[in-house]
Amino acid sequence: MENRKRSGVSRDGEAPRKFFKPVNRPNKEDFVFGIQSVLETLKSDKEIDKLLLQKELKHFEEIEILAKQRGVPIQRVPLEKLNRVTMKNHQGAIAFVSSVNFAVLSNVVTAAFESGEVPLILLLDRITDVRNFGAICRSAECSGVHGVVVPTRGAAQINGDAMKTSSGALNFVPVCRENDLWNAIKYLKNSGFQVVACTEKSKDFVYQADYTIPTVIVMGSEEDGISENLLQEADARVKIPLKGRVESLNVSVATGIILFEAVRQREFV
Repeated sequence: MENRKRSGVSRDGEAPRKFFKPVNRPNKEDFVFGIQSVLETLKSDKEIDKLLLQKELKHFEEIEILAKQRGVPIQRVPLEKLNRVTMKNHQGAIAFVSSVNFAVLSNVVTAAFESGEVPLILLLDRITDVRNFGAICRSAECSGVHGVVVPTRGAAQINGDAMKTSSGALNFVPVCRENDLWNAIKYLKNSGFQVVACTEKSKDFVYQADYTIPTVIVMGSEEDGISENLLQEADARVKIPLKGRVESLNVSVATGIILFEAVRQREFV
């Protein structure tokens, strides 16, 4: 019999996609385009997920300065990618606007400890699928997670699709955007959290970890899993036992399983 790995999530994250996924155009309320519109958005208090700037053009100095001041990721892309978002006169500049206001991690940690509950934080490493992200946040809110941490670069856009898939949970669960997830984990560990990574690189199952103390649960991406430097910081590595022929779970399903194991231990044991 073929020796199969038994793990919760393929490569610590989502099941690999084997088929071409068509590009979906964002809803028009999820982005603004044109140099002046992008500048005004950067000057406003709106949260911006990222900027797309046409790589062949050079006249974006003011946009780039404001974006760097606000910590907004910039991607230099070919004209074709911009045109896939909108065929209108974008002038080589498109800003994707977030549907939520990002929280400050230190404030989330303080509020979690002051709540009288055992703090639970969910950290998502490079999970880029919008609907998976929305579904994860729905499970996070339902399981009492105090905050979700995502990277500034390489995370799902928090747009209308994410909000819809979350069934409105994104209105209630704080989302923190961090430039460096390793630094975020170090901060959380220094604040009294243990780190539990959901990964196939484990001999232990999700039920063997102790979630009754302040905990950060780390979930990884579909292609690359949890980054090695983050895995090195984990106090425990766990996987989900599988009984069928399919060797992986979707990351949103896997996240729900581990989150509600934490709920079970905290509330019903």
